[in-house]
Amino acid sequence: MFDYPVMLSPDNGAFLVTFPDVPEAITFGTTEAEALTMAVDALESGLSFYVDARKPLPVPSILPDLPSVR
Repeated sequence: MFDYPVMLSPDNGAFLVTFPDVPEAITFGTTEAEALTMAVDALESGLSFYVDARKPLPVPSILPDLPSVR
């Protein structure tokens, strides 16, 4: 299983969630915990675009300063 680094950015009282390696995966949460929970679904959806298009999955970057989502 891959661990993809996730970026949480404050956004008008919520947290915007993006993935440097999977730009299709974007979501948000009202708290940091909710944002990380939502991140799992966003990552699954983003990666499904690659599977549907029969493209190789992006290789996760190693960014030690960021949390990761599996």
